[in-house]
Amino acid sequence: MPLSDVPLSLLDRAAVRAGSSEAEDLAHVLDRAVRAEALGYHRFWVAEHHAVPGIAGSAPAVLMAALAARTQRLRIGSGGIMLPNHQPLVVAEQAATLEALHPGRIDLGVGRSVGFTAAVRDALRTGKDAADRFGDDLAELLEHLSGTAPVTVRPRNHAATPVFVLATGAGVEIAARAGLAVVLGGPALFRQGAGSAVPVLERYRQRFRPSPWWSRPHVLVSANVAVADTRETARELLLPEALALAVSRTRGEFPPLAPVRPAELDRLPGRTRSLVEDALANSVHGTPPEVRARLEQLVADTGADELLVTGGAYDLDARAASDRQLAALFAPRRD
Repeated sequence: MPLSDVPLSLLDRAAVRAGSSEAEDLAHVLDRAVRAEALGYHRFWVAEHHAVPGIAGSAPAVLMAALAARTQRLRIGSGGIMLPNHQPLVVAEQAATLEALHPGRIDLGVGRSVGFTAAVRDALRTGKDAADRFGDDLAELLEHLSGTAPVTVRPRNHAATPVFVLATGAGVEIAARAGLAVVLGGPALFRQGAGSAVPVLERYRQRFRPSPWWSRPHVLVSANVAVADTRETARELLLPEALALAVSRTRGEFPPLAPVRPAELDRLPGRTRSLVEDALANSVHGTPPEVRARLEQLVADTGADELLVTGGAYDLDARAASDRQLAALFAPRRD
């Protein structure tokens, strides 16, 4: 399948940049969405993270409302709202309200993650075991959206808002039984190509049951992607987030993104450097021809229906250039 036949979308986690205010970082998300719409991107999603120093995106429904108001055609969604943190009724009401205000433009992506620390989980009035009830919470959410629950959500949604499951572990099986789209990313896509991800997706497709939301299986493959004039420049664009992620796994806190030069990696502790290299290996970065070849192979390996580009960057100008070059790879060729 040529890339021009694959819808291309962005997930922006509203990363905080060292030296900027969180208000400025949120404004950058809005500006990026406006540019993404002009470039022809299909969806623009935001995520939910609580009390994380390096991420300003804590309230996706609120940010979605601002994004939808600033754009005209771009689909706006959550990638995702974490159901263990919320009452399904409230999530349904938020999605239904956004859908009523912006008909045909709202996506609802949901996940099963809980707060990263005990203090955050306590503040959210939840616990580690809250993820275990994801299947039940999802079923209740869908009842509210379809209008089959004991109470009626207002405004009514009539299953108009597409629902996606951020697939981790049992999430794929739950999505298949519920007849929902799945979003799959992470290291599984890059171990021996996408070979280790294929069995998971095969099970999803085999066990999928049509629903009011999706009549057939639908897979969004997500990956960190950076495009630049040289492979080294593209790699540098991904370094700040790769380092922040490594720090979060060694120190327990995801810090604001800061500039990182390749030479600085040599001074990192061995464990931290290994995690940075792993993050870069589980990404797609390089020149336009290199990225085109990698993404074409990724789509072929997974049978992806769409591609969702993730990843934050400190250098906003370089990220904007990457967004432009990536969009150009997906534009119809004029041979």
